[in-house]
Amino acid sequence: MRTDAVEAAVAALGLELVEVEHLPRGLLRVTIDHADGAPVTVDDCERVTRQLQYVFEVEAVDYDRLEVSSPGLDRLLRKPEDFVRFAGMEVDVTLRLPFQGRKKYRGVLQPRSEGEAQDRFSVLLTPASAAVADRRGGRKAAAARRVQPAAKAVAAVPGGQSGGEAVESVLNVSLAEVREVRLVPVVDFGSGRK
Repeated sequence: MRTDAVEAAVAALGLELVEVEHLPRGLLRVTIDHADGAPVTVDDCERVTRQLQYVFEVEAVDYDRLEVSSPGLDRLLRKPEDFVRFAGMEVDVTLRLPFQGRKKYRGVLQPRSEGEAQDRFSVLLTPASAAVADRRGGRKAAAARRVQPAAKAVAAVPGGQSGGEAVESVLNVSLAEVREVRLVPVVDFGSGRK
């Protein structure tokens, strides 16, 4: 199957193709999004499903089931454009190989600096992620990071202080060094209290 045919069909409907996955038992999963950040609706998914059924018939694509959905709250970032679009958001980064004894990091995605390569990005590590890395390793560090509230990302990391100044920890990696980068879901159900 040609991904460019799927991308063209989705773009013709005013949407963006995020991912196409061939899964076991003939499941074909297509993930779509709005480039302007608007939420994907059920109607969007239905329109894309109908359009892709025609495309797959013409292209003779073999599949049993087609699933069209939004990328969800924990959207996977893959393309260089994603790293520009979601700058300032908190992300979870999983590296292919350990760096300083760890593969998982959490921090705020930084805007691309002038002259920085398209395939590189920087993450300002959250204090909890940096502090846990200093104190613990392995599963304990991952568990401690999970209980940290997502909305508490700050710019300075205490612990590496010199002369009373907070030191920022920045992770700068290329897309080739990363297994996956996901947005950290931010959900506010409200307390219901006044």
